[in-house]
Amino acid sequence: MFRVRVTKIESIRDLDGNLGKRIELIEEREIPRLSAIRAPTEEAQVVQDVLQALQQQMPIFPQRGQIALPKIILFLTEQEYESLGINFDVNQVYEVNLENQTVAFRKIA
Repeated sequence: MFRVRVTKIESIRDLDGNLGKRIELIEEREIPRLSAIRAPTEEAQVVQDVLQALQQQMPIFPQRGQIALPKIILFLTEQEYESLGINFDVNQVYEVNLENQTVAFRKIA
């Protein structure tokens, strides 16, 4: 079981020209903060300080203890999307359970 966040929903056409949706989901994981881990050597402490400075200056580095990794991209026709029975919303978090050859999504409130 893992958690994903919807990052993008786009309208697409499949190979037959049918309208559909492209839904991009990223995995969210907690990672330890650098400040919580004490560097064992002076060199490691310098590297840790540089990384902390980069995190403050550059928004591409995660700052809140989370990292986003691409996980699932769904390409669904309108009929498939409706049959799935889930209304995906951007930034909504879902719990994904993979079991017995099925994929189940559960919306996290």
